[in-house]
Amino acid sequence: MRKAKILLLLLCGLSAQAQVPHYSYDPLQPDSVHYEVQTRVTQFLKDYHYKKFDLDDTLSSHVWDSYLNTIDGGKLYFTQADIDGFEKYRYTLDEAMQEGNLEAAFAVFNLYRTKYKARSEYILSLLDKPFDYFSNKTILADREKATWAKSEAELDEEWNKIILNQALSLKLTGKTDSAIAATLKSRYVALEKRTSAFKADNAFHLFMNAFTEYLDPHTAYMIPDAADQFNISMSQSIEGIGATLTNEGDYVVIKSIVPGGPLFKNGEGNVDDYIVAVAQGDDGEFQDIIGWLTDDAIKLIRGKKGSVVRLKLVASSAPLGTTPRTIRIVRDKINLEEAVAKGEIVDLKHDGTNLKIGVIDIPMFYRDFEYANRGGEFQSTTADVKRILDDFNQKKVDGVLIDLRNNGGGSLIEAIDLTGLFIKSGPVVQRKSSIGPNSVESDEDKSVSYEGPLVVLQNRFSASASEIFAGAIQDYQRGLIVGENSFGKGTVQQLVNLDSYFARLSNRRSGAVAGVGGAAAMNRTRYGQLKFTSEKFYRITGNSNQLKGVAPDVTLPSPFTPDEMGEKSYERALPYDQIRPVPYQKVGTITNEVIQKINDRLSKRLKSDEGLKELLLDIEEYRKEREVKEYSLNYDVRKKALDDAENKKKSIKKLNKSTKLEDKDNDIYLLESEKILGDLITLRKS
Repeated sequence: MRKAKILLLLLCGLSAQAQVPHYSYDPLQPDSVHYEVQTRVTQFLKDYHYKKFDLDDTLSSHVWDSYLNTIDGGKLYFTQADIDGFEKYRYTLDEAMQEGNLEAAFAVFNLYRTKYKARSEYILSLLDKPFDYFSNKTILADREKATWAKSEAELDEEWNKIILNQALSLKLTGKTDSAIAATLKSRYVALEKRTSAFKADNAFHLFMNAFTEYLDPHTAYMIPDAADQFNISMSQSIEGIGATLTNEGDYVVIKSIVPGGPLFKNGEGNVDDYIVAVAQGDDGEFQDIIGWLTDDAIKLIRGKKGSVVRLKLVASSAPLGTTPRTIRIVRDKINLEEAVAKGEIVDLKHDGTNLKIGVIDIPMFYRDFEYANRGGEFQSTTADVKRILDDFNQKKVDGVLIDLRNNGGGSLIEAIDLTGLFIKSGPVVQRKSSIGPNSVESDEDKSVSYEGPLVVLQNRFSASASEIFAGAIQDYQRGLIVGENSFGKGTVQQLVNLDSYFARLSNRRSGAVAGVGGAAAMNRTRYGQLKFTSEKFYRITGNSNQLKGVAPDVTLPSPFTPDEMGEKSYERALPYDQIRPVPYQKVGTITNEVIQKINDRLSKRLKSDEGLKELLLDIEEYRKEREVKEYSLNYDVRKKALDDAENKKKSIKKLNKSTKLEDKDNDIYLLESEKILGDLITLRKS
């Protein structure tokens, strides 16, 4: 489950280092643009979103709960009495969204800011007093299921534990008492300044996304400032670390790692890592960024090409108080040449036989659409993999392993064409929109580039186009799918520039000529952007990848369940469903008998291989730690727990995909997949 969100989500625009000369807690009020966006976006989504929905009391109640959860998901500012006072709005939002009525949204937001100011004053008063680091109290590991406090005094007690826990976490890293107090004061003073400087846009942004998240987790409205940041992040000209970031609770989280970027090449950061501190250069002092907004963190992390930034990271799944690890990154522009498919031949001694394994790493599905449209040769995933396969064939490899771990997708055309390298021809994927008939996308090329034993390695972050390719290979029984269950994203999103869209609406209504130039264009109102879900993908069997993803034929040990990560972890994800299958001819290389024999061999290794046995023990301990509901606020107890944790889970660290050639020997999933391919080769020869 995702951690409960608080107000530090999707807000933008204030520099963490800037001095705010004037700020106030005067009530915020919506403006005419907000009213216009609310009504028009609501109607647009009713017309074009994949999910057909009614503006009724059911929707209103869900949006209301989502909005409260967005603002105070940890239940740390509002009391039960506050919530009871807001209850009159629960079933009014459906009418309000059609009428452009934002009274409820701003009533909640304004009270939150008032409560936040009072709470900040209380927190700062706590930081002037010594901490009892040997308390017998405990703190909840996750407040997602906490109940609303009955009084301010009950909230005071909860915040006493929160601040003590934060101080204790810093003390466990070796900070002195004075440094702890200074760090926490700086953190909460900065947070209070940001909250006081929020604008009406911020309240509106949060409320609109409480609505869009009701439809599905990939639909989102962006106010103009957020849209600008999104567009910058989507361009590949930024000099930084090559990652997209988001807020999750008090933390800035790595949402995705851009193939070809510095963090990708570094290989030490992972999706869902929390960034807790940032330092400039090799000698700069670390700046604590817990509680920072994403945009502020980006300004600190971004820098000139060639300069060094250091980050302190903690895995989001790590136990409370885990010591952050430090990584060093040289800032650079994203280099897509680093993200292209790469191949290498590995010598494998398996069951007394010397084998040559061709390994192909595909970080993303890329295609140069500009050159493709011109005709002639152009760079693409399929073209690069075909060249690699031709080389493998010439060198007579015994089998091929395709590594799709952390591949978040990309070009649909490439997923289809890549499948075609391994089958003669036929359907690959089906598409369904909310309007119009279903369509089938097929490989029309009858040539086959490689016909030998094939293994596809995936993990929980293999998504979208990766799942289309892996699903097709599995459906045709052409190759063996190995690893973890894939992400489970079977939907397609489109981006709408609301500035242009609203302008076209206005032009049609007024009969004006489309396209306004000069001063009028420069001064026109800005409305932001909308990302919405328009289609679903389906396998040729009629099954959807949505939620379920691609289940591996051979499952490797993992510390995570499908419910913990991926599409299934989103509360409002679109459901799994099925449509009619389409006719296709299976290759039939991977039969149920073959899959059973491969799994039997893996089971034997899990019992005999010392490295795998250690991994299974580490995973068991790791899962136990994640099930802990409360943590001690006693220094001695926490110190012992952390020391024990450091001595465990050594092999779990080797589950992460490495982008460094020198670390390949420590990549457990890759090494075990090579052995599984060796099993497949042996079975085919027998």
